[in-house]
Amino acid sequence: MTVVFVTGGSGFVGGRLVTRLIKDGHTVRALARSDASAAAVEALGAAPVRGDIGDPTSLREAMTGCELAFHAAARTTRDGDRARFWADNVQGTANVLRAAREAGVRRLVHVGTEAALMDGRPLVGVDETAPLRPGSRAHYAASKAAAERLVRAAEGLETVVLRPRFVWGAGDTTVLPELVAMVRGGRFAWIGGGRHRTDTTHVDNAVEGLVLAAERGRPGEAYFVTDGRPVVFRDFITELLATRGVTPPGRSLPLGAALAVAAAGETVWRGLRLRGAPPLDYMSVWLAGMECTIDIGKATAELGYRPVRTREEGMAELRARAPE
Repeated sequence: MTVVFVTGGSGFVGGRLVTRLIKDGHTVRALARSDASAAAVEALGAAPVRGDIGDPTSLREAMTGCELAFHAAARTTRDGDRARFWADNVQGTANVLRAAREAGVRRLVHVGTEAALMDGRPLVGVDETAPLRPGSRAHYAASKAAAERLVRAAEGLETVVLRPRFVWGAGDTTVLPELVAMVRGGRFAWIGGGRHRTDTTHVDNAVEGLVLAAERGRPGEAYFVTDGRPVVFRDFITELLATRGVTPPGRSLPLGAALAVAAAGETVWRGLRLRGAPPLDYMSVWLAGMECTIDIGKATAELGYRPVRTREEGMAELRARAPE
């Protein structure tokens, strides 16, 4: 039995990971910076440990005695200036790495993302040799790229990065709810028609990849995982929304126009330091309007990764768990 530490355990991916680790027989400690987070991870069967990724001392104390750690916490919201993204995703990751090393953790698995490669161009059949983009115009992409660099260069402990693409499934509190709200609020439009291809990763497949990365990943390496085959973006989103009884409109915004609106919005919001996020931002346009297909051959060969949940099964679960 291994004692495992998890950041982001009250989140979507982190919560499903905690459940899997406990099912596999591990003792899990999960970082909690609020009463609500503590209650959420305790309900999953983990021991909540109060602390914050901004506080290296609390992290070190929480990780002492753990052999393995997973870093799933990150700022993923559309709003927030560069300083906030850097504080949470870059400095926060640096703090986690330092604390893990000082606590004697043997291996740390970092939840990365294909967004770390995004700079405004489609990603077509990319693999782990594609360069990270810490200079990306999108704060999330840039900060996740910078964080991954820190993880892969870390000394004093084994580190592995697992990159799922477009995580979805039951329990998602961000992507699907936001899509539903956009449709119901009359704010939804396809970008460029939505006919491009995309890869996706059911949350159970992401967790399978994380577990395999902990067991078999080579230190200092990154691995992509997905659902195994790409799908047409418009078809996938339409089916996803249908699990909530929502039908998206047919209207579409040309990609060039969407990019222009995003550029203008980002300039105004950053220049005036406005709260919230602009109507369109770079990250949203890149994610929803450009092809992103992934080669998972490295994870297949080195980790023995195979998807454990099909899209059909994932959609059925979403329909079965739809709110009344």
